[in-house]
Amino acid sequence: MTPTSPLPPFTEIPAHLQSVLDYELQAQHHIAEPTWHYLQGGAMYEQSLQENQQQFKNIRLIPRHLKDLTQATTQLNLFGLDYPHPIFLAPVGHQALFHHQAEQATALAAQVMQSNLILSHLTNTHMADVNHQNPYKWFQLYWQGDRAQSLNLIKTAEQHDYKAIVITVDAPHTGIRDRERKANFYLPTDLVHPHSPPHKQDFSQQHSIFQTLMRLAPVWEDIAWVVENTHLPVLLKGVLHPADAKKAVEYGIAGLVISNHGGRVLDGTIPPLIALQKIRALVPENYPLLIDGGIRRGSDIFKAIALGANAVLVGRPYIYGLATAGALGVAHVLKVLKEELEITMALMGTASINEINQDFIYRDQPISR
Repeated sequence: MTPTSPLPPFTEIPAHLQSVLDYELQAQHHIAEPTWHYLQGGAMYEQSLQENQQQFKNIRLIPRHLKDLTQATTQLNLFGLDYPHPIFLAPVGHQALFHHQAEQATALAAQVMQSNLILSHLTNTHMADVNHQNPYKWFQLYWQGDRAQSLNLIKTAEQHDYKAIVITVDAPHTGIRDRERKANFYLPTDLVHPHSPPHKQDFSQQHSIFQTLMRLAPVWEDIAWVVENTHLPVLLKGVLHPADAKKAVEYGIAGLVISNHGGRVLDGTIPPLIALQKIRALVPENYPLLIDGGIRRGSDIFKAIALGANAVLVGRPYIYGLATAGALGVAHVLKVLKEELEITMALMGTASINEINQDFIYRDQPISR
């Protein structure tokens, strides 16, 4: 059980912290119990939450040997920019819940580890206060109910040299999270969200979700309008259906983050790893696909890339690091995952991200087109 008074963050990394699982077990002692259930919980029965990780465990690898790997690299290119490795930080809001330095600690670690940071719309840190010298940063947007407010945030991101806009489309309403509610979790009223002022719409006479929150949700025409009004690449986060992926290509979306929101919104969805394979079979060969959900080991990253991902997003893993040891913990989690990926690549006989493909994957039946 989480102690009544959470432990303060470590100022150095204890020797027993060797994996993401180690950090998960440790982080529970540094987070208040209701907040822990908020972080760990999923929607309803938490079926999707559990299956996100299980899908990676179901995949088997077939290594190749006797290849010269002395010049191997984890580098990749997306939207004309080289990234040192494919481990990106997923947008996670309200990070002041987990460490007093919030996203500033996360951003510092991301810069040190050269990991692409996707700053959440629900950040407690203004996007202008994230490291100015870090070239690896994107901004995640929740649609604001109208085009003008949304575009204002996009232009702010452009002004502060963010490299892409990620629009989350799978959460127009909060998921039904039983565990979180039973733990009596609520956001502190003094938690600052510089890019997310409360909506002022009066829904007092409305009784249906379709006539309230769904009035604020974007539609395809809004997304197309965003594409036309920014020079930055626009990605959609939360796509699982191949038909939506096909439509995204048609609407000029630069790439997709295949995700079920960490199992936190709609329970019973297919895991992102399955959706990835179906979508990769449909979109153009070089179309950027990122995957979010269930990554806990470097071998999981390898499997995701082999099945069609260009890069992966991790969320809960780096929050475990943040709660445990602030920026130092986030950096160490990223270091662990990067080293695990490199070791997996070496043992699999792959010298670059581009060499990782389905030939290294064993499955009983192929994904049909």
